[in-house]
Formats: sequence, C-alpha cells, structure tokens
Amino acid sequence: MAGESRTMAKSELGGTTATGFVWHELYAWHDTGTGSSFMPAGGLVEPEMHGESPATKRRLRNLLEVTGLLDELVALRPRPATEEELLRLHTRDYVDAIKAMSAAGGGDGGDFAPFGPGGYEIAALSAGGVLTAVDAVMGGTVGQAYALVRPPGHHAERDLGRGFCLFGNAALAALHARAAHGLERVAIIDWDVHHGNGTEHAFYDDPGVLTISLHQDNVFPVDSGAIEDVGEGAGRGFNINIPLPPGSAIGAYLAAFERVVLPALRAYRPELVLVACGFDASMLDPLGSMMLTSEGFATLTRLTMDAAQEHCAGRLVLCHEGGYSSAYVPFCGAAVVETLIGASERIEDPFLEAYREAGYQELQAHQEAVVAAAERLVAAIHPPTPTSR
Repeated sequence: MAGESRTMAKSELGGTTATGFVWHELYAWHDTGTGSSFMPAGGLVEPEMHGESPATKRRLRNLLEVTGLLDELVALRPRPATEEELLRLHTRDYVDAIKAMSAAGGGDGGDFAPFGPGGYEIAALSAGGVLTAVDAVMGGTVGQAYALVRPPGHHAERDLGRGFCLFGNAALAALHARAAHGLERVAIIDWDVHHGNGTEHAFYDDPGVLTISLHQDNVFPVDSGAIEDVGEGAGRGFNINIPLPPGSAIGAYLAAFERVVLPALRAYRPELVLVACGFDASMLDPLGSMMLTSEGFATLTRLTMDAAQEHCAGRLVLCHEGGYSSAYVPFCGAAVVETLIGASERIEDPFLEAYREAGYQELQAHQEAVVAAAERLVAAIHPPTPTSR
C-alpha cells in the first residue's frame, strides 16, 4: 500500500478532514497481571498473559507505523484527566479508592478490573486522551480522531470498575464536550461486543446524550443491555440497546445500522458523535462469538462518518475499547483508520479471504427479530430542548 496514494486521497478532501491519533506508550504499561480471559490464574489454571493485555493495542499502533498509515495521522499528545473532570462522572469515594490502591501497588477496581502500581495515573491519561481528541475535533485542529487508549472504559460505573475498565472514557468525553464546549446533544455509538453498561448508567435519565449499544446478547455484564432498557425520567427513549444473538455477522450489523442507528441519529441531530470502538465482535476474538471482519468494521466506520457529516459537520471521535485477538485487532483497527483518512488503497488482511467464505453472513431470521424490535424504539427520539435536562 503506497503512502503517496494515501496522501493524495486525504489531501483531496481538504485540511479540515485530517484525522487525529492519540497514543501514549504508558497505555501499554497498564498492568493487569496474569490471568486466563476473565478468570484469574491459580489452581489448575496455568498463568498466562491476561486477556486485556498491551499486545492488541501496541500491535495495532505498530501496524499503522510499518504500513505508513501513522504518517497520515495528526499526532495528538494526551494529557491526564483532572480529578475535577473524573468527578463529573465518578464518585469521590471511588476516585480516592483507585488512587489509594494505585499508590499501594495496585488492586481491583471492582468487577474484573485489575491494575498494578500507577494504574490511577494511566487510567486518568486514558480518559484524558479521549478528552484531548474531543478538544482537537471541536477546535477544528482535525476533522475526526481515533484515540487508541488503554485501559478501556465503557463498563466503568460511577462507583465501580468493571470488565477491565476503571474510568468511563466515552462518558467522560461526552460530559467534557458539554462542559468545555457547550454542546447540548452528543451521541455515543458503542459497537464493542459487550454491553456498554457504564455509559448507559451515566446518561440513563439524561436526554443530552443519546446512547446506542450494539452488543452480543447477555455475554457481559450478564443480564445487562436488554432491549427494554430505554432510559428513565427525562432520559426515557434516549437509550437504545440492540442485543444481537451470538453468531451475528455484517448482515445483522448493517440492518441494525440502517434501520436503527442511522434513523436515531437523524432524529436526534447530535452536535458530536462518539464511538466506543471495540474489535471484540470480530470472528477471531476469544471473548465474543460474533462474525465481523475488518471489512465489516470499515463499513460501520464509513456509515458513521457519513452520519456525522450529515448532522454535525463530520465531528467524530472514536475511542478504543475491547478486542482481544492480538492477531486480528491490528487489521480491524487499520481498516477503521484507512476509512477515516479516505485511503485509496487497503492493507491486505491475510484472514479476510477465508472469513468471507464463512456461512451465515446474511441477516438471519432470529437476528431480524431483534433489529425489528429495536427499530420500534426510534420513534421516541427527538432533539432535546436545553431545559429538558
């Protein structure tokens, strides 16, 4: 893939469409210890690398470098989120507890959220990296941005870390967009294979943020992300869950986007679109049972970019969440970045040909039933007034 072709494709779009990229080496230093997927090592479980390890993120960043894609991105240097910014979402007791455990050598944020010494500082830098991306997009430095941050954030609740997440990166970014940039309507699309419970909880009664989660039904957290959970109070109708059955492929995701996600955005008219971008819905992921390919993630990105262009002058920030295949995450992430910069050539995905031959790529009847149920939720969405929150 020639760097010259990529540069030409981007320059034709104009400088304001430049894509920002957030990365810091300390993200790879976040220590989750050893373990086997969600289970800690011990007993008859031979110790191995923890499921949420640096490998997937670092290998994605490295693939961007060796292919020249990194040269096509605008480097955005992250800064730590301040305590004041973290407290927009999290309780004082929780923030203090994470800080104290971090200083004492590490601990667990609550529910499968282990971290080592310095975990507080790196998690604050992870959250701050997404805030940096929001500021760059809102300030016009870049048109859109990808924040390759770690630890992830969409499971973190106000007073509890969950699923490898300590601070709610996407939720904090939405709160920052409102506090620092005066936005009234922010949309968060979460296509991680696991339900974005923390993001949902943050805005469950708040119409100022539209939350949409496409996830594998009832995988993590268990009994979370039901289609009936639509928000409450002033926020009722502004939370949409699309709990797709295991084995869903691009046919189901496209149907969900075309019939639920895009119409919801059209009704809501967001001023900024955030994406909780997990790659654990890929065919090769050990913690999910979905069937997306790198092409599938590129398609979702293209549709989201088009929607952002239609509703909010292209303002779009993607923050990295899950994805646990060190072999395949780099190719999925590169496909997203190629789409963001408008690359005219594509990195060869060595897995793609075999995956294209797999069956059940089309929308299946049991998947259709879920999409149809979620489709009915769109009618309740409208742009909230400034006094409605």
